[in-house]
Amino acid sequence: MTDASPHSAVLPDQAPASRGTPVAEAGRVRSVSGVVERYGLLLLLVGMVVFFALLPSSGEAFRSAANITSVLASQAVGLTVALALLFPMAAGSFDFSVGAVTATSSVMAAASVSHFGLPLVVAILLAVASGVVAGAVLGLLVAKYGINPFIATLGMATLLGGAIFAYTNGLQISKDIPETLTDLGSLSVFGIPRIVLAAALIAVAVWFVMRHTPLGRHLFAVGSNASAAHLVGLNVTRIKFLSFALSGLVSGVAGVLLLARQGAATSDNGMNMLFPALTAVFLSTIVIEVGRPSVLGTVIGVLFVAVSVSGLTLVGAPSWVSQVFNGAALLIAVGLAGVSRRGADPARL
Repeated sequence: MTDASPHSAVLPDQAPASRGTPVAEAGRVRSVSGVVERYGLLLLLVGMVVFFALLPSSGEAFRSAANITSVLASQAVGLTVALALLFPMAAGSFDFSVGAVTATSSVMAAASVSHFGLPLVVAILLAVASGVVAGAVLGLLVAKYGINPFIATLGMATLLGGAIFAYTNGLQISKDIPETLTDLGSLSVFGIPRIVLAAALIAVAVWFVMRHTPLGRHLFAVGSNASAAHLVGLNVTRIKFLSFALSGLVSGVAGVLLLARQGAATSDNGMNMLFPALTAVFLSTIVIEVGRPSVLGTVIGVLFVAVSVSGLTLVGAPSWVSQVFNGAALLIAVGLAGVSRRGADPARL
């Protein structure tokens, strides 16, 4: 007996697309396009590495262990600052104070051991705590009192920058910085700089929080649609507050790494660390997890900028190239991130 069920019948125009048909060809094009979209920046990074490694004017120096070690070590603090940005950005906000908080924590740690003679462990705890306090204040201003994140974080950055200069009087704090700390910023383990290993551990911790904890999922839910998150029972105010507190925590740790790397705290207001971090985070939204910030994407973004600037410097580019490249990369990343969001949501203008 023949099964005449309509669900089992296959009409001629419903037959699966065979190889070479327009439908199959379009599917392959979309598949290739998706791969390029997700891994384009990573492929570009690999291409930049190969290009500068083979270019006669830069190849030998670029491939040297000394240059590789220097590039990685010099980006450890910048990566940590960028990781701090991920928490508020996942929740739909920006934190322009991360650089200033990092600089403040560095001064706090240096002053604690140099001016007040406190043990290194206490100095580190105070430095990290100062970052948490700054983040918590921002969390209250933004989440509880509804102040625009741009205004609140920029105001905090300006305030902290002025406080740093007032305390240091524009001078370095370098006396009696313990070798235990500076060794972290200068020595290596099996050829890998210790500070790189420290930054890698921080990156793993941030990745775990954002990918494998309820808080991480809640951050992205609030960032995607705060109203919908509230309707399903999430405490949006608390989550936004925690995003800034966590940003301050990681920025405080970055301040300790900055002191370890430099061996001294300066009167720098931290703004020079902000824009490379912003560039890396925006670049993270156009690679791997397209449309949302990620730890792996941020690492790729940091390496892309660092490799490009290092290669250009070795071929004899002038000193201003670093700033121009960072600015151009930031603009391109923001533009591509906007295109990606519009592609994901056709209704968005």
